[in-house]
Amino acid sequence: MTVMNYRDALGDALLREMQRDPRVVCFGEDTIGGTGCAGESGGAWGATRDLNEVLPRQIWDAPITESAFVGAAVGAAATGLRPVVDILFVDFVGVCYDQLLNQASKLRFMSGGKASVPLVVRALTGAGMRRGAQHSAVLAPLFAHLPGLKVLAPATPADAKGLLAAAIRDDDPVVVLEPKMLYFQRGEVPDGDYIVPIGVADTIRPGDDITIVALGGCRSTAVAAAELLSAEGIAAEVIDPRTLAPLDTETIIASVRRTGGLVVVDESYPVCSLASEITAVVAEAGVLRTGARRITTPAVPTPFSPPLEDACLPTARDIAAAAAEILGKQLLRPAA
Repeated sequence: MTVMNYRDALGDALLREMQRDPRVVCFGEDTIGGTGCAGESGGAWGATRDLNEVLPRQIWDAPITESAFVGAAVGAAATGLRPVVDILFVDFVGVCYDQLLNQASKLRFMSGGKASVPLVVRALTGAGMRRGAQHSAVLAPLFAHLPGLKVLAPATPADAKGLLAAAIRDDDPVVVLEPKMLYFQRGEVPDGDYIVPIGVADTIRPGDDITIVALGGCRSTAVAAAELLSAEGIAAEVIDPRTLAPLDTETIIASVRRTGGLVVVDESYPVCSLASEITAVVAEAGVLRTGARRITTPAVPTPFSPPLEDACLPTARDIAAAAAEILGKQLLRPAA
């Protein structure tokens, strides 16, 4: 095991996969680095900054035209390469959504299984860094809604490495959503080749009283909420789905069947969110005995104002209070 941050774990996965398979290529805006723009050379906060020195024939910079380079990646994937493209902030997906909606996600189906699109699209997600409404969204439902597209949301350095490697090796298009607030979070990462299976959730804290499902960057907040609940004598089980499509519903339903209650934490807008989908799936399974709550951001663009932005984000206190309410209890201890 090596301790590294989330950003470097992504870079490690990219380097190893590009060395393992010369068909893996990487491109996007300032992917090589060296422009010096705002000190963010080499992709998002330097995740790809060293790749050009090792593999210059497999990485290049693209113009500021997401529709063009994502479209080029779809064509490259369909004809033998395995592209990894970085669109930086997920908010920019509107420029290239047609390439995912009508091309990448549908080609295998429309060709009767004869064609595949082994494409990976990476994107920064989430608020908390004072980037304003056009650089702070999550938008996971836009991707999870598309049949044929897999959607990953790694929330630890180890999962960042293992899930990105799994995405690159997958023969279908995969979107990897990377919470920007986690980029410099450090953790143990397995050395060498490392794969986290797509579609398998991670139960990160056991408990018998209530189930908390935390998506993407909400993982650490949910763990903090479980600690608050523990101080009140409530044992919360915390699950990180890791994969948003296909969703590991079996693990979630099995947990709620045992605990009887559910809180879903999702840094997306509440309407048509993954929190809504998970709550519906659990309700349809008939395993709820106490109740369910969704903890999301309000249905408003993310404010630039720091106090307002903070007020929009789910907190450990919000989660713990919802869990206690489901159980008919009142959360007494203040948040740390």
